[in-house]
Amino acid sequence: MAFSSGGSGGVMAEINVTPLVDVMLVLLIIFMITAPLAAHKIRVDLPKADPGIESGVKIPPIDLAVNKNGELFLDDGPVTDAQFKARMAVFAQQLPQPELEIRAEKTTQYSTIWSIMSTAKAAGMVHVGFVTTGKAAE
Repeated sequence: MAFSSGGSGGVMAEINVTPLVDVMLVLLIIFMITAPLAAHKIRVDLPKADPGIESGVKIPPIDLAVNKNGELFLDDGPVTDAQFKARMAVFAQQLPQPELEIRAEKTTQYSTIWSIMSTAKAAGMVHVGFVTTGKAAE
């Protein structure tokens, strides 16, 4: 309640906005929580995963090392580009498909890595990853 000291003796006509701000903040929080829940307005009956493929089986990854000269070493053995292409076609047909892990020296030409990735993609490889030693120094 507001009191005035002396003077005119009239009524003080100021509105207290604190309750209004409290109610608006509560409404804002409610909308922020419920808005992501209503993001999918169209309901779609999604298919289930194929139970025929056993997901518990761990397949060893394919290890591909690339040195700075662009030479390829597949599972610790040297391979030519033609051999690499043929091996990728064989690996792409396996179910479940193994992951291709590329370990390349940091001085390897980008065009070499691009060529490897495009060959793997053309063969049908889906899972391709890069192996690093950890976080880069900042």
